[in-house]
Amino acid sequence: MSRVADVIAARKAAGSGALVGYLPVGFPDLATSVEAAVALVENGVDVIELGIPYSDPVMDGPVIQAATQEALARGFKLRQAFEALAAITSRVDAPVLMMTYWNPVLQFGVDRFADELVAAGGAGLITPDLIPDEAGLWLAASDRTGLDRVFLAAPSSTAARLESAVEKSRGFVYAVSTMGITGARADVDAAARGLVARLRTAGAVSTCVGIGISTPEQVREVIGYADGAIVGSQLVKALADGGVPAVAAAAARLATGK
Repeated sequence: MSRVADVIAARKAAGSGALVGYLPVGFPDLATSVEAAVALVENGVDVIELGIPYSDPVMDGPVIQAATQEALARGFKLRQAFEALAAITSRVDAPVLMMTYWNPVLQFGVDRFADELVAAGGAGLITPDLIPDEAGLWLAASDRTGLDRVFLAAPSSTAARLESAVEKSRGFVYAVSTMGITGARADVDAAARGLVARLRTAGAVSTCVGIGISTPEQVREVIGYADGAIVGSQLVKALADGGVPAVAAAAARLATGK
Protein backbone atom coordinates (compact mmCIF):
# COMPACT_ATOMS: atom_id res chain seq x y z
CA MET A 1 0.00 0.00 0.00
CA SER A 2 1.22 3.51 -0.82
CA ARG A 3 -0.66 6.64 0.17
CA VAL A 4 1.19 8.67 -2.43
CA ALA A 5 0.59 6.18 -5.24
CA ASP A 6 -3.09 6.01 -4.30
CA VAL A 7 -3.45 9.80 -4.55
CA ILE A 8 -1.65 9.90 -7.89
CA ALA A 9 -3.79 7.05 -9.24
CA ALA A 10 -6.95 8.84 -8.10
CA ARG A 11 -5.91 12.02 -9.90
CA LYS A 12 -5.19 10.02 -13.05
CA ALA A 13 -8.57 8.32 -12.80
CA ALA A 14 -10.20 11.75 -12.48
CA GLY A 15 -8.65 12.78 -15.76
CA SER A 16 -5.53 14.65 -14.72
CA GLY A 17 -2.16 14.02 -13.16
CA ALA A 18 -1.03 14.94 -9.67
CA LEU A 19 0.57 18.21 -8.59
CA VAL A 20 3.43 17.78 -6.14
CA GLY A 21 4.55 20.94 -4.36
CA TYR A 22 7.93 21.40 -2.67
CA LEU A 23 8.70 23.76 0.20
CA PRO A 24 11.62 23.74 2.66
CA VAL A 25 10.71 23.30 6.31
CA GLY A 26 11.85 26.16 8.54
CA PHE A 27 11.67 28.89 5.88
CA PRO A 28 11.23 31.72 6.53
CA ASP A 29 10.58 30.33 10.02
CA LEU A 30 9.11 27.10 11.34
CA ALA A 31 5.56 28.34 11.95
CA THR A 32 5.31 30.04 8.55
CA SER A 33 6.62 26.95 6.77
CA VAL A 34 3.78 24.95 8.34
CA GLU A 35 1.18 27.49 7.23
CA ALA A 36 2.66 27.58 3.73
CA ALA A 37 2.52 23.80 3.40
CA VAL A 38 -1.10 23.74 4.55
CA ALA A 39 -1.88 26.50 2.04
CA LEU A 40 -0.49 24.33 -0.77
CA VAL A 41 -3.06 21.63 -0.09
CA GLU A 42 -5.87 24.12 0.42
CA ASN A 43 -5.11 25.48 -3.06
CA GLY A 44 -4.92 22.28 -5.08
CA VAL A 45 -1.58 20.59 -4.41
CA ASP A 46 -2.04 16.83 -4.14
CA VAL A 47 1.22 15.76 -2.50
CA ILE A 48 3.60 17.85 -0.38
CA GLU A 49 7.36 17.47 -0.69
CA LEU A 50 8.82 18.91 2.50
CA GLY A 51 12.53 19.63 2.16
CA ILE A 52 14.96 19.36 5.07
CA PRO A 53 17.56 22.18 4.98
CA TYR A 54 21.06 20.87 4.41
CA SER A 55 24.44 22.56 4.44
CA ASP A 56 25.60 21.15 1.07
CA PRO A 57 22.54 21.04 -1.21
CA VAL A 58 24.26 19.90 -4.40
CA MET A 59 21.06 19.50 -6.45
CA ASP A 60 19.28 22.66 -5.37
CA GLY A 61 19.16 25.82 -7.43
CA PRO A 62 19.77 29.34 -6.08
CA VAL A 63 16.19 30.01 -4.90
CA ILE A 64 15.97 26.84 -2.80
CA GLN A 65 19.58 27.13 -1.64
CA ALA A 66 18.95 30.65 -0.36
CA ALA A 67 15.83 29.53 1.51
CA THR A 68 17.44 26.50 3.13
CA GLN A 69 20.56 28.45 4.07
CA GLU A 70 18.37 31.08 5.72
CA ALA A 71 16.58 28.37 7.69
CA LEU A 72 19.91 26.96 8.86
CA ALA A 73 21.18 30.42 9.76
CA ARG A 74 18.10 30.90 11.92
CA GLY A 75 19.03 27.75 13.84
CA PHE A 76 16.98 25.04 12.17
CA LYS A 77 17.48 21.60 13.72
CA LEU A 78 16.43 18.26 12.25
CA ARG A 79 14.11 17.57 15.17
CA GLN A 80 12.02 20.56 14.05
CA ALA A 81 11.29 18.85 10.73
CA PHE A 82 9.29 16.19 12.54
CA GLU A 83 7.53 18.84 14.63
CA ALA A 84 6.51 20.72 11.50
CA LEU A 85 5.48 17.52 9.76
CA ALA A 86 3.21 16.54 12.64
CA ALA A 87 1.63 20.00 12.61
CA ILE A 88 0.99 19.79 8.86
CA THR A 89 -0.42 16.26 8.84
CA SER A 90 -2.77 17.11 11.70
CA ARG A 91 -4.43 19.67 9.42
CA VAL A 92 -4.40 18.17 5.91
CA ASP A 93 -5.18 14.78 4.42
CA ALA A 94 -2.69 15.04 1.56
CA PRO A 95 0.35 12.79 1.93
CA VAL A 96 3.61 14.50 2.90
CA LEU A 97 6.95 13.19 1.70
CA MET A 98 10.16 14.39 3.29
CA MET A 99 12.96 15.28 0.87
CA THR A 100 16.44 14.99 2.32
CA TYR A 101 19.99 14.25 1.41
CA TRP A 102 21.15 10.98 2.92
CA ASN A 103 23.78 12.16 5.40
CA PRO A 104 21.29 13.70 7.88
CA VAL A 105 19.37 10.41 7.95
CA LEU A 106 22.56 8.47 8.67
CA GLN A 107 23.58 10.88 11.40
CA PHE A 108 20.15 10.73 13.00
CA GLY A 109 19.94 6.94 12.68
CA VAL A 110 18.07 5.29 9.82
CA ASP A 111 15.61 3.29 11.91
CA ARG A 112 15.08 6.15 14.31
CA PHE A 113 14.44 8.50 11.39
CA ALA A 114 11.89 6.11 9.90
CA ASP A 115 10.09 5.73 13.21
CA GLU A 116 9.96 9.49 13.79
CA LEU A 117 8.68 9.98 10.24
CA VAL A 118 5.85 7.51 10.82
CA ALA A 119 4.99 9.02 14.21
CA ALA A 120 4.69 12.49 12.64
CA GLY A 121 2.34 11.22 9.93
CA GLY A 122 4.82 11.27 7.05
CA ALA A 123 4.20 9.19 3.95
CA GLY A 124 7.80 8.51 3.00
CA LEU A 125 11.10 9.91 1.84
CA ILE A 126 12.64 11.33 -1.34
CA THR A 127 16.42 10.81 -1.33
CA PRO A 128 18.09 12.67 -4.22
CA ASP A 129 21.65 11.53 -3.52
CA LEU A 130 20.91 7.92 -2.56
CA ILE A 131 20.90 5.32 -5.31
CA PRO A 132 18.98 2.05 -4.87
CA ASP A 133 22.17 -0.02 -5.03
CA GLU A 134 23.43 1.71 -1.87
CA ALA A 135 20.10 1.98 -0.07
CA GLY A 136 20.05 -1.28 1.87
CA LEU A 137 19.52 0.34 5.27
CA TRP A 138 16.70 2.51 3.98
CA LEU A 139 15.07 -0.31 2.04
CA ALA A 140 14.94 -2.38 5.21
CA ALA A 141 13.65 0.48 7.38
CA SER A 142 10.99 1.52 4.87
CA ASP A 143 9.85 -2.08 4.40
CA ARG A 144 9.54 -2.42 8.17
CA THR A 145 7.52 0.78 8.55
CA GLY A 146 5.62 0.80 5.24
CA LEU A 147 6.98 4.19 4.24
CA ASP A 148 7.18 5.21 0.60
CA ARG A 149 10.64 5.62 -0.88
CA VAL A 150 11.21 7.73 -3.97
CA PHE A 151 14.39 7.33 -5.98
CA LEU A 152 15.51 9.58 -8.83
CA ALA A 153 15.99 8.73 -12.48
CA ALA A 154 17.83 10.99 -14.93
CA PRO A 155 18.04 11.17 -18.73
CA SER A 156 21.60 9.86 -18.41
CA SER A 157 20.57 6.78 -16.39
CA THR A 158 21.34 3.40 -17.89
CA ALA A 159 18.56 0.91 -18.54
CA ALA A 160 19.77 -1.13 -15.57
CA ARG A 161 19.68 1.91 -13.28
CA LEU A 162 16.15 2.76 -14.43
CA GLU A 163 15.01 -0.78 -13.75
CA SER A 164 16.53 -0.60 -10.28
CA ALA A 165 14.83 2.72 -9.53
CA VAL A 166 11.49 1.35 -10.69
CA GLU A 167 11.87 -1.86 -8.71
CA LYS A 168 12.94 -0.18 -5.48
CA SER A 169 10.75 2.95 -5.54
CA ARG A 170 7.40 3.02 -3.82
CA GLY A 171 4.99 5.93 -4.32
CA PHE A 172 6.48 7.10 -7.61
CA VAL A 173 9.73 7.39 -9.49
CA TYR A 174 11.11 10.94 -9.59
CA ALA A 175 12.04 11.65 -13.21
CA VAL A 176 14.59 14.46 -13.40
CA SER A 177 13.51 16.52 -16.39
CA THR A 178 16.92 17.93 -17.19
CA MET A 179 20.52 17.52 -16.19
CA GLY A 180 21.57 20.07 -13.60
CA ILE A 181 20.21 21.81 -10.53
CA THR A 182 16.66 22.76 -9.67
CA GLY A 183 15.18 26.08 -10.75
CA ALA A 184 12.62 27.53 -13.12
CA ARG A 185 13.44 27.26 -16.82
CA ALA A 186 11.76 28.70 -19.86
CA ASP A 187 11.37 25.23 -21.36
CA VAL A 188 11.21 21.83 -19.74
CA ASP A 189 13.67 19.61 -21.56
CA ALA A 190 12.23 17.32 -24.19
CA ALA A 191 14.44 14.68 -22.59
CA ALA A 192 11.77 14.33 -19.91
CA ARG A 193 9.35 12.73 -22.37
CA GLY A 194 11.94 10.21 -23.42
CA LEU A 195 12.84 9.45 -19.81
CA VAL A 196 9.22 8.84 -18.82
CA ALA A 197 8.83 6.52 -21.81
CA ARG A 198 11.94 4.60 -20.78
CA LEU A 199 10.64 4.31 -17.22
CA ARG A 200 7.33 2.94 -18.55
CA THR A 201 9.29 0.35 -20.50
CA ALA A 202 11.12 -0.52 -17.29
CA GLY A 203 7.78 -1.16 -15.59
CA ALA A 204 7.01 2.13 -13.83
CA VAL A 205 3.31 2.68 -13.09
CA SER A 206 3.75 6.02 -11.32
CA THR A 207 6.25 8.63 -12.53
CA CYS A 208 6.40 12.30 -11.60
CA VAL A 209 8.59 14.81 -13.40
CA GLY A 210 10.49 17.53 -11.58
CA ILE A 211 13.21 20.17 -11.96
CA GLY A 212 12.53 23.21 -14.09
CA ILE A 213 8.72 23.22 -13.94
CA SER A 214 7.45 26.67 -13.02
CA THR A 215 4.32 27.60 -14.98
CA PRO A 216 0.75 26.26 -15.29
CA GLU A 217 1.46 25.57 -18.96
CA GLN A 218 4.47 23.42 -18.07
CA VAL A 219 2.42 21.54 -15.47
CA ARG A 220 -0.23 20.77 -18.08
CA GLU A 221 2.43 19.69 -20.55
CA VAL A 222 4.06 17.33 -18.09
CA ILE A 223 0.88 15.69 -16.84
CA GLY A 224 0.00 15.05 -20.46
CA TYR A 225 2.63 12.31 -20.57
CA ALA A 226 3.57 11.66 -16.92
CA ASP A 227 1.58 10.87 -13.79
CA GLY A 228 2.48 14.05 -11.95
CA ALA A 229 4.42 17.32 -12.04
CA ILE A 230 6.70 18.53 -9.25
CA VAL A 231 7.10 22.27 -8.66
CA GLY A 232 9.57 23.70 -6.17
CA SER A 233 11.51 26.87 -6.92
CA GLN A 234 8.47 28.80 -8.12
CA LEU A 235 6.62 28.10 -4.86
CA VAL A 236 9.66 28.91 -2.73
CA LYS A 237 10.13 32.20 -4.59
CA ALA A 238 6.49 33.08 -4.03
CA LEU A 239 6.86 32.39 -0.32
CA ALA A 240 10.04 34.47 -0.15
CA ASP A 241 8.51 37.39 -2.03
CA GLY A 242 4.99 37.50 -0.64
CA GLY A 243 4.58 35.10 2.25
CA VAL A 244 1.79 32.57 2.67
CA PRO A 245 -0.80 34.50 0.58
CA ALA A 246 1.58 34.54 -2.38
CA VAL A 247 2.43 30.84 -2.15
CA ALA A 248 -1.29 30.04 -1.88
CA ALA A 249 -2.00 32.05 -5.02
CA ALA A 250 0.90 30.43 -6.88
CA ALA A 251 -0.33 26.96 -5.94
CA ALA A 252 -3.84 27.80 -7.12
CA ARG A 253 -2.53 29.00 -10.49
CA LEU A 254 -0.50 25.85 -10.96
CA ALA A 255 -3.38 23.60 -9.92
CA THR A 256 -6.03 25.27 -12.07
CA GLY A 257 -3.82 26.10 -15.02
CA LYS A 258 -4.77 29.77 -14.87
